[in-house]
Amino acid sequence: QVQLVESGGGLVQPGGSLRLSCAASGFAFALYAMTWVRQAPGKGLEWVSAISGGGRTTNYADSVKGRFTISRDNAKNTLYLQMNSLKPEDTAVYFCAKDTQAGAGTSFKNHDYWGQGTQVTVSS
Repeated sequence: QVQLVESGGGLVQPGGSLRLSCAASGFAFALYAMTWVRQAPGKGLEWVSAISGGGRTTNYADSVKGRFTISRDNAKNTLYLQMNSLKPEDTAVYFCAKDTQAGAGTSFKNHDYWGQGTQVTVSS
């Protein structure tokens, strides 16, 4: 069965960095775009970034552009999110999600599998 398992979250000071990972199994990872989505306390889901199945195309929300980098290692079936210059407003639970197509999108519609999430807290 499809499994997505996020890791790498934690507590970090403003201006710090974290790298999230999402280990995927149970499907042909390289054939599908993957997406990071976050949910801040008391707020709805926010699309963060997406990467195409081959890894050549990436998209970012304006709120993270220039600070976050999405990448994937198809040989290891793993998705990453490098987060630099973190701000308190980046505090959220971060989810990885599998798209139903290969091309990187700009929303979390049509995503059929989600991980359980990893907490990122940015605070001094």
